[in-house]
Amino acid sequence: MKNRIIIILGISLSFIGYSCKKDFLYKTDPTRIDSDKFYKTETDIEQAINGVYGQLQGIVNNQWLFNELPSDNTTIDFNPGDRGQAPSIEAFEFWQVNGGTGNIAGMYNSYYNALYNINNALAKLDASTVADSVKSTSVGQLKFLRGYYYFELTQYFGDVVLITDPILNEPSKAWDYLREPQEKVYAQIENDLKEAISLLPANYNSANTGRVTKGAALTLLGKFYLTKKQYAEAVTTLNQVLSLGYSLLPSYADVFDPAKKNGVESIFEVQYQGGNDLGEWSSFIYTFAPRLSEDAVTGWPQSNPGGWNIPTKDMIGAYEEGDLRKSISIGLDFKSPITGLVVPYIKKYNHPHTIYGRTDDNWPVLRYSDALLMLAEATNEQNGPTAEAYDYVNKVRQRAGLEPLSGLDQSSLREKIIHERRVELAFENWRWFDLKRTKTPEELAKFLNAYAATEKANPTTSRQGIPYSNSDYIFEPFEAKYPIPSNEILVNNKLTQNAGY
Repeated sequence: MKNRIIIILGISLSFIGYSCKKDFLYKTDPTRIDSDKFYKTETDIEQAINGVYGQLQGIVNNQWLFNELPSDNTTIDFNPGDRGQAPSIEAFEFWQVNGGTGNIAGMYNSYYNALYNINNALAKLDASTVADSVKSTSVGQLKFLRGYYYFELTQYFGDVVLITDPILNEPSKAWDYLREPQEKVYAQIENDLKEAISLLPANYNSANTGRVTKGAALTLLGKFYLTKKQYAEAVTTLNQVLSLGYSLLPSYADVFDPAKKNGVESIFEVQYQGGNDLGEWSSFIYTFAPRLSEDAVTGWPQSNPGGWNIPTKDMIGAYEEGDLRKSISIGLDFKSPITGLVVPYIKKYNHPHTIYGRTDDNWPVLRYSDALLMLAEATNEQNGPTAEAYDYVNKVRQRAGLEPLSGLDQSSLREKIIHERRVELAFENWRWFDLKRTKTPEELAKFLNAYAATEKANPTTSRQGIPYSNSDYIFEPFEAKYPIPSNEILVNNKLTQNAGY
C-alpha cells in the first residue's frame, strides 16, 4: 500500500439521551460530541474511521500473547524472583488458561468495543448525506475491519456473540445476545469481506497511507476460505491479489524497516509513529527483549524489558542452513549476566529510535508473501504439487537464499509449505491459527505435548533451579478454543462456556 500514515484522533461520542424536567440536566458536556450532530461532514466521517483504526493498535499490541506464546514459536525469559505474571501471561505459555484469566477478558472486551464502534459508524453512515464515493469507501473499510475481528474471534473461541447493529439506546440488550454457531458467523464474515472487496479501491493517494484496500480484503477472504478448506474459492480469490501491483521486496529485512514501511509487499499493516509526542508510537522490542538486557538490545540504558515472547530453541532450529531470515528475525547476541547463557529475542521489530520507549515499527498483518504461501497451499490441496504451487512457494524461498523445492508428493509439499509459513511469518501472530486450521484438536494436543516434552527437557531459557509444576505444559484437545471470560457469563447467564473449562 502506498498511502499516508493515519494519525488517530480520539473522539468521545455521547450516545444515550436522558429525560428530566430540570433544565440544568439538559446541558451538553463540552468535552463530548453528540452522535446525532456528528457524521455530517466528510471530516466527521474521516475522524470516526480513524478512531476505529486507532483501536487496532490496542488489539495488535497484545496479540502475541494469544497467537505466538501458546505455540511452539515462543516462550518466556523465566524470572524466578517475580511470579506476578504467572496467572496472566505465563498461563498462555504453560496452557493453564481458564475463564478467569484476566488477559482473556481484556482481549474479548477489546474486540467487542471495536465492533461496537464499527456497527455504530456503519449505521450513521447509512443515514449520512456525504458524497457516495466517501460513503462507499468508508463502508468498505468498516466492513473489512468487522470481518477481520469476527474472523479472529471465531478462531479464538469458536461460536461467538454476533452483533451487526448498534445497541445505543437500549444497552441492556447487550445481555440478551447468545453465542451464534461458528458457521453463521462465518457467513457474516464472508458477506462483509465480499462487500469490502466491491467497495474498496486497489490503492489510495499518498494522503491515506494505512487504510485497507481491495487487496487486503481479498487476502483476508482467501485466508478465510483456506481456513474453511474451500480450496477452489481460496485459489480464485488469492489469484486476484497477484494482479494488484504487490511484489516481494528484495531484502527480507526491508519488510520490517520503519524507513520502508507500507512498501510494495505490504497488504495491510497497523500504523505506528514514533519520535514524537502524538501518542501513536509502538514499543514491541521493550516487551520482547530479554528482561536483563537493559540497553544491550533496545539501545537505552534505562530499559527494563519484559522478556516475553522469546523465540524457542525449536523455532531457532526450524531455519534451514543458509536461511537469510534467521539473523533478521532472531537475535542471538545477548547473554544473561546471571547464567552466562544466550537468551534469544525477536529481532525483526528492533530498530534505532530517537525517544526512549517510542519506536516507529508498524505491525504487519497481511503481506504478499503470506498471500503467495496461501496460494501455494490452496493450489496443492486442490490439484496436488503443480508447477504453480511450486512457483508460489519458491518465490518466497528464493528471497530467503534457499534452494527451490521440487519432486515432492502432495503430502510432503504440504508439510514444506506449512514449515515455510512458520519461518517466513515468524512472530507475526499467525502460528496459532495455522496450527489450529491444519490439525484436529487431538492432533494439535499430540503435537504440542511432544514439543513441550522437548522444551521441558532442554529449556530455551534457564529456570535457575525452579522446577516446572505438575500442570505445566499439559495441553488437552479442548484447549484449542479459549474459554469465554467468566465475567461475561456472570453478567449474561445465557452465554455458554466452551467444553472443558
